[in-house]
Amino acid sequence: MEKATFAAGCFWGVEATFRRLAGVQDTQVGYTGGHLPNPTYEDVCTDQTGHAEAVEITFDPQVIRYQDLLQVFWDSHDPTTKDRQGPDTGTQYRSAIFFHSPEQEKEARASLEEAQKRFPRPIVTQIVPASEFYRAEEYHQQYLEKRGLAHCHL
Repeated sequence: MEKATFAAGCFWGVEATFRRLAGVQDTQVGYTGGHLPNPTYEDVCTDQTGHAEAVEITFDPQVIRYQDLLQVFWDSHDPTTKDRQGPDTGTQYRSAIFFHSPEQEKEARASLEEAQKRFPRPIVTQIVPASEFYRAEEYHQQYLEKRGLAHCHL
């Protein structure tokens, strides 16, 4: 198994998108990329922690490739809006790929170049090393699934 970590706005919808994919064994939503240890949702919502709402994915690379996850990432949000997705604004809603290996970094950078060909505005997605991932509170895990929703209503 391998891990992939993506931030693409509100983590509820991002998690639901990746959970549907064959080869994805597990997902968890949480906070990463900031400076405050053990942040809470309330901390992250202050826009002062530096953390992004993110989803950490455990996947079987024999079933789904990292490149396929990257494609879903680019297709599931607008990577050209800085610190914003839909009505949600703040650094916690930024677009970011948190890579776990040099190979993931290389693939992420190559996929950004390819994705840029499809977007008329510059992509602002950060590609940065994965750092400590703090699991969000239990009520955020599989939030949409628990409520019988397929996606967020923006």
